[in-house]
Amino acid sequence: MTDLHMQAAEHSKIGVLLVNLGTPDGPDTWSVRRYLAEFLSDRRVIELPRWLWQPLLHGPVLTVRSSKAAHAYRQIWTREGSPLLVYTKAQAERLAARIGSGSVMVDFAMTYGKPSIASKIAALTEAGCDRIFVLALYPQYSATTTGAVYDRVFAALKTLRKQPALRTAPAFYHRPAYIKALAGSIRTHIEALDFAPDRVVMSYHGIPKAYCDRGDPYDRHCLETSRLVGGALGWDSDFLLTTFQSRFGRTEWLQPYTDKTLAALAGQGATKLVVASPAFFSDCLETLEELAIKGKAQFHAAGGTDYSIVPCLNDSDAAIDVLENTVRRELAGWVE
Repeated sequence: MTDLHMQAAEHSKIGVLLVNLGTPDGPDTWSVRRYLAEFLSDRRVIELPRWLWQPLLHGPVLTVRSSKAAHAYRQIWTREGSPLLVYTKAQAERLAARIGSGSVMVDFAMTYGKPSIASKIAALTEAGCDRIFVLALYPQYSATTTGAVYDRVFAALKTLRKQPALRTAPAFYHRPAYIKALAGSIRTHIEALDFAPDRVVMSYHGIPKAYCDRGDPYDRHCLETSRLVGGALGWDSDFLLTTFQSRFGRTEWLQPYTDKTLAALAGQGATKLVVASPAFFSDCLETLEELAIKGKAQFHAAGGTDYSIVPCLNDSDAAIDVLENTVRRELAGWVE
């Protein structure tokens, strides 16, 4: 990619805002409880009627889930904070170094927790940005993730008397730059291992199956990402498996489930496994604790011998290539 800075047309300022899911302020129970209360109150995430869901949420759900989630966060927390926050900040800083200028500002926000979308949109407008491009850091679209980001963006604009022009990006699950980066990271990881995997599992964050039945395209996007990556690496469908993790509650979620697949594979003789998580642009609780710690324990308990997790793209050169490619494409006409 070129290292030339982009210049906004007509001498005005443009804001580029990267947005990820969010993180608690700390790995303690009360910080996690506040974060989960905000996250699980979003009607994009939980579609149950509020009169039914809110008593459950503020009763048994948060009581049980907060302490368990806090324990999980403590296992992955860093000196700089949550890995998701650390990597998203680094992505914004590295992207700014590539495309930033006096007229193009790059920043980041979180859908839930801090820094909030509303606060960063306000900061960009106060800094003179009359145009803002928002990039949700989810390769595959779902109303529960990307839709939730844009809901909060539009809500923030409703509070402004002078609103900036706004652009958002379509999902990039199939874009060549993303597929190239993802396939390259998986290939490099496998080549560095001291074992050859019997299978590679692509584990995506799950959503309730009913959401897709109602029109959410997330499942199709995930399957297409797997197909394209498998094709780029020359693998057949038996070698590369697509699964879904992180289910919550008693309703049916997208299948096959990752945890059940890990146990089944080991029992079927696939004792050497590599797991990648394409739905996550940055490593987070779901990759570092659920897959790398719990998933490994599940696989070994079922008879597996070798297990390795492919790091997310994080703030790698390949990750910033994807972001730069997306930003330059979507800002066409706004920048020279």
